Order: sequence, then C-alpha cells, then structure tokens
Amino acid sequence: MTGWDVSPFEAEGLRVSALRPPVLPEAPRHGEDPADCDECRSRDEGIWLDDRWRLARIPGVGVPLVLMLFPRDHYDMADLPDDLAAELGVLTTHIVRHVQALPHISRAHVYRIGDGAAHLHVWFFARPEGQAQLYGSWLPVWDDLLPEYPAHVADTDATAVADALIASYGGRRSDPDSRTGP
Repeated sequence: MTGWDVSPFEAEGLRVSALRPPVLPEAPRHGEDPADCDECRSRDEGIWLDDRWRLARIPGVGVPLVLMLFPRDHYDMADLPDDLAAELGVLTTHIVRHVQALPHISRAHVYRIGDGAAHLHVWFFARPEGQAQLYGSWLPVWDDLLPEYPAHVADTDATAVADALIASYGGRRSDPDSRTGP
C-alpha cells in the first residue's frame, strides 16, 4: 500500500511487522458491561441528539472535522434492533450530505471499527477539498499525522452540520458545554 500515490509513508525503509500468534481468549472491549461504558454515561452529550441517537465532534484531529455517531442506549452493531439499524442508514446518509455540503469539504468518509469498544460508534471523517493525497482508506492515518486542525473552524462546521441535521432529520442541539466526544 505504500506504493499508492495517497500513502503517507515512503516505501523506502518501511517494513511489515511480524504477525504475532493469536491470543485467546481475546481481551474484553471497553464497555462490554454497560455499567462500565463511558458512552452510556455520555448519552446526553454531543453536538446533536434525538431520542435514540447522539452525534459528537471529536476534538484534536488533523482533518477538518471528525464526528462520531452513537446510539444513546447500549447496542453494538450485531445487536442493533432492526428499527435502529434502518435509522442508522438514513441518519448516516443525512450526516454525509451535511458534511459534504460544507464549502471546503469534498467527501465524508464513514467508518465502523468495533474492536475498541462494545458500544456502537460510527466515524465520519471530512476530507478537505483539493487534498487528493488524503483520498480513501489512508485518511484516518493522515489524520493522526497532520497538525491539529483549528478547533474554532471545526466547531463552526460541527454547528452547521448539527443545524442542517435538525432541519432535515429532526432532533435538537445538546447542551453547549457537552459538544465534543471522546
């Protein structure tokens, strides 16, 4: 993959790590017990809420905007009830539309990676317009390598997404003192 034009690494000098043997049983993910789940304790925090979902801005990132969508109750992808799964699809589409409507954003990349936490969390990464080197699956890697994006710009963008989501989908803004996520 370092041969891809969008790779953040030069191929020269990089080498692949050795694959370690499996370790069983696997370590539990954070929040396997809902009583210990940070996301359950944060169910009323973020930039946008409705009765079943919440959206938070992730601070300290390198790309213009990273948002995370959570069900307010404790579900993972595999145990999400069908009605919430249907809402997830529609809500994801609305969020992508609103992120991509920001004037300096070309794409909203959507990721679900379930190894770190047992509470479903869906990532939305905004790729800045004109930054073709940030295309595709390398975007989260670039995000970790780039300097921190100005928080005041990300806050303004997050507010615009939340307001557009209220207009197109419903819901409300949450308390202004609880606008960011983990």
